[in-house]
Amino acid sequence: MSSSEIPVLPPKRAARKAARKEASKAPRRVSAKSAITGVLAVQLAIALFLMGSDLFRAIPHIAWPSSQPRFDTPVIPGDQTRRYNPRDTPLRQPDEGNPDRPYRSTGDMPARLAFERSGETLTLTGQIAQGDAERFKEYLATDPTMPAMIRLNSPGGSVQDALLIGRQLRAAEVETVMGAGDICLSACPYILASGLSRNIHNDAQVGVHQHYFGTKSALPAFLAVEDIQRGQGEVMAYLNDMGVDPLIMRHALVTPPDEIYVLLPEQLTDYRMDTEPDR
Repeated sequence: MSSSEIPVLPPKRAARKAARKEASKAPRRVSAKSAITGVLAVQLAIALFLMGSDLFRAIPHIAWPSSQPRFDTPVIPGDQTRRYNPRDTPLRQPDEGNPDRPYRSTGDMPARLAFERSGETLTLTGQIAQGDAERFKEYLATDPTMPAMIRLNSPGGSVQDALLIGRQLRAAEVETVMGAGDICLSACPYILASGLSRNIHNDAQVGVHQHYFGTKSALPAFLAVEDIQRGQGEVMAYLNDMGVDPLIMRHALVTPPDEIYVLLPEQLTDYRMDTEPDR
């Protein structure tokens, strides 16, 4: 083909071709959409990595449950840590001569706090579920007279609800008590601490351990730690306000959530949880 036969592009097509050629030579510019997508991808990768590390730390608790003795095994000084499952913790058999208890394990107890009044005593039984503080407030509003004594029998549950219930009880200036065979575990001791006076039978069991404070392991580690530290600080301030030695938390902080540290009667006295240690 001779030079005279070379096709000539229309002016518009030639201009577009020249523009594409120049664009290919220029450095590529990242769009705002691409930049945002990239940042989100990096953040997601970091979150997944942190979640994976949390899951990795949780695997031993899932694959190898606590090897501590059952909760209904008697404790002695230096041997006070027991297996714990808030939904099914076996309860110790009553001592000879004591009446039988209605609950064989915490799984038999109500799934959320039940309120039962007899004279001047109001008994709180069962797990402390989210929203129970508001239920308790509504219950008190229906009763024209405040009971003088609160009896506790609970495997624990929601820390925030326990603290809110405790604040309500301290404002009412009531006494908290535990009878023979009663349990008060996990978050329950914070309600127990709210009494102006606290009377714990020697055959009752009070236990503490680490709490979740509503934090899920899927949260990035730095957020989970921040929430836990804030929660522990709130609990320690609360105990101090109630007249209980915050050093009681030293046992909670070293006891995993699937275990419970059962406090001895003399410890309950030393930490001022039991203000009337005469039984």
